[in-house]
Amino acid sequence: MNTSDQTDRTFMKMHGLGNDFVVLDARTRKVAMTPALAMALADRHRGVGFDQLAVIVPGEGVDAELIFYNADGSISAACGNATRCIARHLMAETGAAALRLRAGTRVLAARDAGQGLTSVNMGRPETRWQGVPLARAMETLELPIAGGPTATGMGNPHCTFFVEDAEAIDLETRGPEIEHHPLFPERTNVQFASLMGENTLRMRVWERGTGVTLASGSSSCATAVAAHRRGLTGPEVTIHLDGGTIHIRVTDEGVWMTGPTAHVFTGTLTDAFLESLT
Repeated sequence: MNTSDQTDRTFMKMHGLGNDFVVLDARTRKVAMTPALAMALADRHRGVGFDQLAVIVPGEGVDAELIFYNADGSISAACGNATRCIARHLMAETGAAALRLRAGTRVLAARDAGQGLTSVNMGRPETRWQGVPLARAMETLELPIAGGPTATGMGNPHCTFFVEDAEAIDLETRGPEIEHHPLFPERTNVQFASLMGENTLRMRVWERGTGVTLASGSSSCATAVAAHRRGLTGPEVTIHLDGGTIHIRVTDEGVWMTGPTAHVFTGTLTDAFLESLT
């Protein structure tokens, strides 16, 4: 990141249901993000701290394009809660009630859902093994892994286990085991969900490249899709996460997710911090 221009060092801290992000706006200025810088910023003791980092860049035919980094510096093609946070920021900035954002290969529709809520259509889910992706051809509804999880692609890979009690799962142990399972060549996000009532799920999340998070938008979408495919719920689901509640609606046009967002503060990185990384 260029240290000669103070505007280059400005960032926003946002969260959706406790799923937190550092966001840098590169639409009118250059932001030289690198995996090493992303990892340094992710450090909650020596940096800023985040689950994912997002860079907003200009996009052709869309309102903006989003580039996501995980806490380990790796790139992620999708981040649902960050997309909702940024959509809310851009709608407040422009006064628009709806917009279109590109994330990876997907163009995502976003809109103001009223009462401070923001909705994003995360696109159609991938239920074919190639689209998740998986390492070899197989049915995705029940994978040959203990517990019979369901695989779903939401622009990034997901593996969803349906269990009796999500609270009882040792997420710190099971999460990394499944993230690096050989069936997932690009690693995977991992969810453990239990049915609480009609069209209501309790879910806990291990995110690829980050670890345990309080919430995950794309994971919520993938879990709703998996639950609907397995006949556990209808197409509209309420999901209770560690950080709060999100609403998912599976449609023919894609998976809509609706929930609150927060812009917590805007900050400036110091020259000393940036120079310490060189």
